[in-house]
Amino acid sequence: MTVQTQVQRSQNVGGMLARLFRDQPLIPLSVLLVVLMATFATVNPEADFRGYLATTMRTAIPLALLAGCQTLAMLTGGIDLSVAATASMAGFVAASLYTGPDTLWIAIVVALGLAALVGVINGIGIGVFRVHPLIMTLGMGLVILGAANAWQLLTVRTRSGVPPELRWLGSATEFGFLPVSLLVFIPIAVVVIIGLRRSGYGRLLYAVGDNPIAARLSGVKAWQVLIVLYAISAVLAAIAGFLVSGLTNVASVTLVNPRLLPSVAAAVIGGTSIFGGRGGFSGAIMGALILVVADSLLSSLGFAEAVRQILFGSIIVVVAAFYSRLTTES
Repeated sequence: MTVQTQVQRSQNVGGMLARLFRDQPLIPLSVLLVVLMATFATVNPEADFRGYLATTMRTAIPLALLAGCQTLAMLTGGIDLSVAATASMAGFVAASLYTGPDTLWIAIVVALGLAALVGVINGIGIGVFRVHPLIMTLGMGLVILGAANAWQLLTVRTRSGVPPELRWLGSATEFGFLPVSLLVFIPIAVVVIIGLRRSGYGRLLYAVGDNPIAARLSGVKAWQVLIVLYAISAVLAAIAGFLVSGLTNVASVTLVNPRLLPSVAAAVIGGTSIFGGRGGFSGAIMGALILVVADSLLSSLGFAEAVRQILFGSIIVVVAAFYSRLTTES
């Protein structure tokens, strides 16, 4: 076998792997997840693996919802940096309005309504007034934080804390390893995945992100698509906030902030292009699982939080550059 033949075979293998990552990212992501879990089991042979699975899924579910928010925004070439503030606000408002079982649904509806309002404002700013998504959602996140702090100061009173129903939903398990939060997550995941693949609105998201000029010439009103998009994103973030609040038994105006960067990383790892037009919620779910498992592995090895944050930032840069190159080559 000549050197030239070996080089050609290596290039062919590299091309096949590149096409696999570009067209079927779930396959290599699944392999990576299995490798990480096997590594964790090897490093921690005495760990309770059923309990580890339960903890991993409970932690990954709200992160996957937040990554879904980022995926929807990235499909149009945008980003939503207000999801963490929206999620924290929703959890805090629900806890502050809850005074007993009779007020649970009122608290949840009010929190979801406020989140939807935030999303609509984001959508109007981005779609109608053409404010860049990064600037609009970052600024809106600061507005939400300030408003939540003001609400906290105005409503200082004795209250029940996180509703027990949300604590059960966010932290309870069945059969020792199946989180109850799957009751919320699975229907949402099915609707989002099928909606992106089968619905007209899902096709509009891809069209606006892939070629906004062609979409506009085809009669698509991008501003309407964006308003609905950011409203959906905010509602999903609010649901994630409920689950995080229930999981941690904490209601704070900054509770979900540490999950903002991982939510972006999970979406990017899942194959969503930051330039729009490529990606999906299935990949974001796998990305969230990979990050949670990697985080637990690093924690078990004694790495500090700062190191994990450096890892998340590096993942975003490297994987985004990798997928961007694949997209350009295609």
